[in-house]
Amino acid sequence: MTSPMALPVSTHQPDSAGPTIPPSQEPPTDAAQTVAQTELAGHSRAIVKALLLGGPHSRGDLATRLDLSAGSLTRLSKPLIAAGIIIEQPLQDSAPGLGRPSVPLAFNHRAYRFIGIKLTQTHAYGALTLADASLEHQLDLPLADQSPQAALAAITQIAGALSDVAPADSRVAAIGISLGGHVSNYRTVTHADHLGWDQVPLASLVEDATGIPCVVENDIVAQTEFTHWFGQGADTDSFALFTMGAGIGYGLVTHGHAVGSPEAGYSLLSHFPLMSTKLFSYANELIAACGGSGSVDLPTGTDSHLAPWPLLTTCGHIGCATAMLTLRGLEQRATLAFGRTVTFQQLLGLATAGDPTAQLLTDASGYALGTALAAISNLTLVPKIVLGGEACELANVARSALLSGLHDHRDKRTQDPQLFFQAPDLALWAQGAAVVAVHNTILGRV
Repeated sequence: MTSPMALPVSTHQPDSAGPTIPPSQEPPTDAAQTVAQTELAGHSRAIVKALLLGGPHSRGDLATRLDLSAGSLTRLSKPLIAAGIIIEQPLQDSAPGLGRPSVPLAFNHRAYRFIGIKLTQTHAYGALTLADASLEHQLDLPLADQSPQAALAAITQIAGALSDVAPADSRVAAIGISLGGHVSNYRTVTHADHLGWDQVPLASLVEDATGIPCVVENDIVAQTEFTHWFGQGADTDSFALFTMGAGIGYGLVTHGHAVGSPEAGYSLLSHFPLMSTKLFSYANELIAACGGSGSVDLPTGTDSHLAPWPLLTTCGHIGCATAMLTLRGLEQRATLAFGRTVTFQQLLGLATAGDPTAQLLTDASGYALGTALAAISNLTLVPKIVLGGEACELANVARSALLSGLHDHRDKRTQDPQLFFQAPDLALWAQGAAVVAVHNTILGRV
């Protein structure tokens, strides 16, 4: 099982009382206005999509792919070239021969700028990106509280600062916002547990405050789209994204298309059952290491008569994904075991240093993670799984236990899915939010 870690280079700005990016005073140029005024539809949009997602193409290959005649492609591409949306990309090393060499067409990633903002309970993480979601600037701000008004204030401040540093020849085309919760029609946050929101018209509020078109999406849906287009899933038609952090996230791409549902924002794998006899064995070892079941004070809402305490959290389920794989579940069980507050990073540090109790805790969760990955592989048949979220580092610390959980729940004749990691940095999830804006602005929604 391979696990390369790809960490994008960023110009991440630290938390501050306000934006620290120096503003640009240059007025918008004619080029920026031309791009903004160019409408994409039909075959023109298909040309742009093929070049944005597939890279440079020769005119002949592009015409064949889109079922266009050479004349039609020339006619359709001329205004796109004139607007600076696509460009001719001369070959660096063209072999000598008869006739004029074909000059490939390419998407001009610098023609647009987008702002992506990822909202959490405590922060707004912003990024200024190109159309391929590559980062130019990042800025994060703390939220004064969890109200929509506080979030809007931070979003407006970030959008203003990042717009000021966008090049004059490429104005910000749209803002994309992602958050943990359910979103309707890319406009309204119908429900967000972590923020305590219901029916918040966030896109309209942001548009009124900034004057920039805005779209909103569930953070896992956005991150799946980013991973599919420009991340670790860009080279395959089928993969799954599984994230662990404040909650459990899951996205699926099959045959080159993300699997969508109106229920996608409800964190449907949060309470997926991961119970097994092996997990009970880990729990009993932990109880013995802590001097017996009476040595800990269980959190309010749990029932020690249901199962050993190492398998329980306040959700009431025994050994579910929330209990075993979320930051809260991991930290809660570590705190119970050690009799003092233990953070996730402290738990990983203790386990890495060889502390036996910490190793039992991380191995139990690692085994549960392997069980979850086996279920994803068995049910979806995907060859690749991408792990993300703030708690994904667990997979490296408890790698042996993870593989045991995976192999115990897979047929011995099957191959392991390829396992890849996304950086456990929530600030980078702003790229996913930006991709939603790219999709809606350049490609539209079917």
